[in-house]
Amino acid sequence: MSAEEVEKAKEAAAKGPSGPTIFSKIIDGSIPAKIIYRDETCLAFHDVSPQAPVHFLVIPIRPITMLQHAEEGDEKLLGHLLFVANKIAQQEGLEKGYRVVVNNGEHGCQSVFHLHLHVLGGRQLGWPPG
Repeated sequence: MSAEEVEKAKEAAAKGPSGPTIFSKIIDGSIPAKIIYRDETCLAFHDVSPQAPVHFLVIPIRPITMLQHAEEGDEKLLGHLLFVANKIAQQEGLEKGYRVVVNNGEHGCQSVFHLHLHVLGGRQLGWPPG
């Protein structure tokens, strides 16, 4: 993680969840995005600051602030997000593999309080990631 991303996460954690997020504005169309998939429960779009040749996000339409705040009734939705991530990865030509990342909380570098899956691929990724 870059120092800039760490700072964003620290600032977001200090403020806490409040008001509409950039993702809720993408969902309602008030902020444009390169949307690549939408159904009744989730949305996928290209990241505006890609960290790999292919980098897109998959988000639930109904906001869940953090993975740790998901509830038992969210199991089907969480599985659907992964299913869609794989479906779009295949459409994007990531047959050699890809990484799915969920940032959770300050130490996980979460800077937007709306659960989102980063899907990265199109090159050999390193390990460990952080």
